[in-house]
Amino acid sequence: MKRNIIAIAIVLTIFGCQNENKKYASADTVALEPLSRESADSTAAEKIIKTADMRFRVKDVQHTKEQLSKTIKAEGGTVAEFSIESTIQETDKIKQSTDSLKEITSYHTQGYLVAKIPSDKLDDFTNIVSKLAVFVDNQSMKMDDQSMAYLANKLKAQNRLDAIEKINQVASKKSANIESSLYIKDDYVDKRIANMQMDNRVKFSTITLNFYQDNTVKTMIVANDNLYDYRPAFINRLWLGIVNGWTIFKEIIIAISNLWMLILAVILVFLVIKHGIRKNKMTRELATKNL
Repeated sequence: MKRNIIAIAIVLTIFGCQNENKKYASADTVALEPLSRESADSTAAEKIIKTADMRFRVKDVQHTKEQLSKTIKAEGGTVAEFSIESTIQETDKIKQSTDSLKEITSYHTQGYLVAKIPSDKLDDFTNIVSKLAVFVDNQSMKMDDQSMAYLANKLKAQNRLDAIEKINQVASKKSANIESSLYIKDDYVDKRIANMQMDNRVKFSTITLNFYQDNTVKTMIVANDNLYDYRPAFINRLWLGIVNGWTIFKEIIIAISNLWMLILAVILVFLVIKHGIRKNKMTRELATKNL
């Protein structure tokens, strides 16, 4: 009896292991089939990223920037970044009148623009830009084939989906399984986002434009900031000096009149000293005569 029970248990164990192996084998087969289809589909599509650079001279930087914006919009693109900068080369001020100066300034203006253009229209757009230029200093285009990198990301993303399915099949409340699943999911999201960004870069090419114009000379009338020039003419200043001197003289007289007591005291002291000196002198003369 005991031997029969043991034999039945062994048979059931072997049968269960075989079923489990078949289950995982079928799951692996299902997981591998999408990878084969993915690889077959992905190798057919090229993922080429185009970038271009141009530097050129124009007649007017501001006008060119406006024309470029219209052309980019017409081609279905967008302006990602732009700037216009003017650098003063030399400046001078010439006196026009007492209160005005003629300011003469020489400056250099350059523009910088980064645009996203549909890749299939990039060549046409560069031709349009060349027509806006007086001449082109340099022009370049780079084609970067990211097909293999794109395919690698898609296959890795699919592998992570398969791994998540297997983890879910043997799911448990252990924290290690949960952490592994979250890590794999995050990595899957990163691969998908990387491919989405690559798709966008393939669809829209980036072109960088540097353009400039000849040094420009501009004149304008500005206010005279030299305060010395605003003083009156010489004759007026001379007359004002005389009037101001007379005013000062009168103020001195008034100041002296306020000190009459001090002046009187000085006079009295002077008279007393003078009288004393005279008296002393007379005394010496009498003494000399008596001898």
